[in-house]
Amino acid sequence: MNFEIRYAVHPEDMKSYDTTRIRKEFLIDKVMIPGEISMVYSFYDRYIIGGAVPTDKPIKLEAHDELKADYFLERREMGIVNVGGDAKVTADGTEYTLKYKEALYLGRGVKDVVFESLDSSKHAHLYINSSPAHKECPSRHITLGDANVLQLGSLETSNERQINQLLVKEVVETCQLQMGMTELRPGSVWNTMPTHTHNRRMEAYFYFEVPEQQAVCHFMGDPDETRHIWMKNEEAVVSPSWSIHSAAGTSNYIFVWGMAGENLDYTDMDMRRPDQLK
Repeated sequence: MNFEIRYAVHPEDMKSYDTTRIRKEFLIDKVMIPGEISMVYSFYDRYIIGGAVPTDKPIKLEAHDELKADYFLERREMGIVNVGGDAKVTADGTEYTLKYKEALYLGRGVKDVVFESLDSSKHAHLYINSSPAHKECPSRHITLGDANVLQLGSLETSNERQINQLLVKEVVETCQLQMGMTELRPGSVWNTMPTHTHNRRMEAYFYFEVPEQQAVCHFMGDPDETRHIWMKNEEAVVSPSWSIHSAAGTSNYIFVWGMAGENLDYTDMDMRRPDQLK
């Protein structure tokens, strides 16, 4: 397991960051590493972002020394979204088969977690988010048919998209973790417009299905002092609670959003219109 620590950044400090420093602090460019579990522990709400790519043998989830826990989910909950080939996740002896774009919620207290690819020619790419949990909630497999679906935007504003809410209170009980997947329609490139902040929650985005030689420009920072990060396929970015989180791509794409913090109210957003950004 690769396990990296990322400390929090003050918004005033970020104003002096150059491109290299912004990418160092917020971009996670090595999410999916074949045969490994790769994770970043962020001090924003102690959120963990990572990926697991089992290849020719299963991979067991272990507790890293930094967690000071007997097992990974001793004090945590976890959401998993499969963005690759079919996967099997075994949690305390219960087997879950995750197909492409399907999710799994694992509650606090699950001790043994094993990831496995079901097709050796097409490995599973399991995107993982985890946050601290104050109680145990039942584990659950969530398909796209279970999701709460929102149709937003329009082709005229280049942001026609479908939001699949996977780990939200209307679908599954969690402590503070929320996750979902937004799919941009062909011809649309903008996500999360109008953009917003929410001081009650941090957020992380993971971009996938970005075509080869194409890219996504992710916008972040204080609404009056915005910055950007150019991102490639299967890269993630951490968004502090004080930061906007939006992007435009050179092609349509899909991204998984995840967040944790004070509440489970998906609509808790402080909006900024595009003409108000700087």
